[in-house]
Amino acid sequence: MTLDPQIAAFLAAGVAAGTPPPYELPLAGARAGMRAAGAAMWGEPATVGEVRDIELPGPGGPLGVRLYVPVGHAAGAAGTLVWFHGGGWVLGDLDSHDALCRGLAERSCSIVAAVDYRLAPEHVFPAAVDDAWAATRWAASPAAAAHGLDPTRVAVGGDSAGANLAAVAALRARDAGLALRFQALGYPVAEGTFASESYSAFASGYGLTSAAMQWYWETYAPGDAKLHPDASVLRAASLAGAAPALVQTAEYDVLRSEGEAYAARLAADGVTVTHTRWAGLTHGYLRMTGVAGRASDAVDEVAAAVSAALA
Repeated sequence: MTLDPQIAAFLAAGVAAGTPPPYELPLAGARAGMRAAGAAMWGEPATVGEVRDIELPGPGGPLGVRLYVPVGHAAGAAGTLVWFHGGGWVLGDLDSHDALCRGLAERSCSIVAAVDYRLAPEHVFPAAVDDAWAATRWAASPAAAAHGLDPTRVAVGGDSAGANLAAVAALRARDAGLALRFQALGYPVAEGTFASESYSAFASGYGLTSAAMQWYWETYAPGDAKLHPDASVLRAASLAGAAPALVQTAEYDVLRSEGEAYAARLAADGVTVTHTRWAGLTHGYLRMTGVAGRASDAVDEVAAAVSAALA
C-alpha cells in the first residue's frame, strides 16, 4: 500500500518546518518536543473516570506510575494494562503518552498503569528494564489491590522502546512464574544490529530514521550491551511460555523487520500471537489518531485485545 496520504502530509509539514532530529537538539529540548507532540498528534483526549499519580519503591528509588481509571470502574472490577512509553529509552514520559493512555483506558475499559521508568543517558541499560520489571511485579502483587487493581488480571504493553521493555517484562514474568494475561507490543524494538531489510528500505523520510534509531541505541545500551537478550529480545534463548501477544508493525518503519521477526519467533516457540502489519502507516502511529484515521483503528485493535485478555 502507498503511504497513507494523511501521514504523508504530516511528514511533509515536519520537513517544511525544518524540525531537526533529536540527536541535534539539546536533550531537554528533544524531550520537551516529544511531550508537546503527544497532545498535538492525538486530538481530543478521551474521558476517563480518574487519573492518579502514585509512587512505588523502585530499584533506583521511587518509581512514578500514573493510573488511568475508566469511567464506571469499581474497585477490583477491571484488569490492569501496565504501559511503557516509547521514545528510544531516551525521550518520552508520562505526559508525552498521556493522551494514548487515556485512550487505551477508555477503549479497553481497563486500568492503565503508565510507568515513568528511568531514561538514558542519565540511567543506561538495564535501568529501564529493572524499572519495568518492578512495576510489573507490583501490579501483580497484593500491594496493587490497595489502589483498586486486580493483581490476578495483568497485561503489559508499550510502543517502540516501551514495547521492548514490555517484551522483556513478559519473559521475566515467565521465568518468575508470574502469570501475565497478555502482552501488547506496538512496533517493538527487538534487535540492536541495524542490519534488517526495513533498516535499508526506510532509513530516512518516514519519521523515525536509521540514524536516530542508532543514536537511541548507543545512548541507552552502548557498545556490546545492546546485544544482551534483555535489550535485543530477539536474542533470548527461548520465548516459550511467555504471555499471549499482539504484535503490531508499521509498513513504513525501520523497525518493521525486527518486529515481524519477533512475532514469528513467538509463534515458533509456541506462544499464541497475533501479528498485524498496519499498511500505509509509519512508526509512532499509536499516538497519531488526530493525524490519520487508520491510526485510531490500530489503537482500537490494541484496546480490544487487551479487553478480551483481561475479561
